[in-house]
Amino acid sequence: MNIEANELSKVYGEGENRVVALDQASLTIAPGDFLSIMGPSGSGKSTLLHLLSGLDRPTSGRLTYDGRDIYDLSDKALSAFRRRRIGFIFQQFHLLPVLTARENILMPLLLDKKQPDEDYLQELVQLLGIGDRLHHLPHELSGGQQQRVAIARALIAKPDVIFADEPTGNLDSRSGGEVMDLLRAVQEKLGTALVVITHDSRVAAMAQRRLTIVDGVLSEVAAG
Repeated sequence: MNIEANELSKVYGEGENRVVALDQASLTIAPGDFLSIMGPSGSGKSTLLHLLSGLDRPTSGRLTYDGRDIYDLSDKALSAFRRRRIGFIFQQFHLLPVLTARENILMPLLLDKKQPDEDYLQELVQLLGIGDRLHHLPHELSGGQQQRVAIARALIAKPDVIFADEPTGNLDSRSGGEVMDLLRAVQEKLGTALVVITHDSRVAAMAQRRLTIVDGVLSEVAAG
């Protein structure tokens, strides 16, 4: 699936209170791409991610998935589109504490009233090294294990693209490195596009394409 953002802007407030959170950002994401977007706090990273993933609507600009502007969809249709085509990984894990790891992983399918592909589930959990943790509750897992469960949840519906917002932000450097190595390996094996928002230069350097954002202005870093 090809994703194309064309001059996306997000503006809050008016007059003296007007704040430009994102200023005419344009980029393309091709199938299997691995992009990192790096910038300081308040630079517009999360705003960009929310717009690219359909979690928020822009003030101006277009976002197309295979030529279709997803902002033309109703809220209900857009929600269904996100469940089926987009995976999310967050800094805070967002696992439901009363559900086992397996139940958390399968939640996107249950919301869509779909039966899990058990072979694919087993492939995922083996790749992520959590096959023996599926019946544990989140509080029984380490931070790194919880993030692996969150990665499996993001991938279970076989999305076209994964958006990861500071996926190592709550992990120590060792666990964070392990999680990123695993995420990159799974992404390469499955051919899913991956967009990582980060302030960590080591995470950003893992990507095939690197972008920076400062004061809402997005720029791509030249290769090499």
